[in-house]
Amino acid sequence: MVDFVPHDCRPGTVLHVRPGQVDRLPARPDGRLADLDAIVLLFTADFPPSMSRVSGLLDLEFGPTVLSAPAGEGEGLHQVAAELETEYRLLGTRDETGTRLSVELLRQLLGVVLLRVARLPRPPGSGSAEVNEVFRAFRHEVERSFAATRDVQDYAARLGYAPRTLTRACLAVTGRTAKQFLDARVTLEAKRLLARTDLAVAAIGRAVGFGEPSNFGKFFAREAGMTPGTFRAKEGAQVR
Repeated sequence: MVDFVPHDCRPGTVLHVRPGQVDRLPARPDGRLADLDAIVLLFTADFPPSMSRVSGLLDLEFGPTVLSAPAGEGEGLHQVAAELETEYRLLGTRDETGTRLSVELLRQLLGVVLLRVARLPRPPGSGSAEVNEVFRAFRHEVERSFAATRDVQDYAARLGYAPRTLTRACLAVTGRTAKQFLDARVTLEAKRLLARTDLAVAAIGRAVGFGEPSNFGKFFAREAGMTPGTFRAKEGAQVR
């Protein structure tokens, strides 16, 4: 589960979990993690080498969460991951010069992994290039300002588009109107805070732009189908 959406993972599945997202792994009835066979690669955003394709892949908020690696690509990913692990384990055995070279080698090997991931088949996009460009601009502005305003007209004025243009672009790419997309982003942030923090519900409401706790409660119940307290009780103990 990534951001409260379950994903069916099988051999060849690649999950891209970004900073700030909430993830949950399969568990047994007793609460212990189920047996998993996976490679987990964790790195900071500034560690990979500077490459244009890598920069696009590391977009912190956007892009597909789930990709599927065909057999040949999956084998290549496993091979380079094994090289990464070997080099990482040897890192502490090098002298100063060797350590610097090993760090650079790790950086380049990570770049190879990310380039391999970048060329995996993507889910088919929707809409024309122009529509996608409008949506990308709207999406980035929403990410910056969703806690400050939930008025589509504000975003249209900032971006220089008519509100109907934003809605048309959102419908083409996501199947949602601009307002629905915006409300969904606010709801997601509220869910993240409810699940992984101990902040009071009123404080979470303020964090996502609601001055009155009652207004936040009504909004969340409408969007999520349950109250903030019910959601926290259901999901909070299950995520990390």
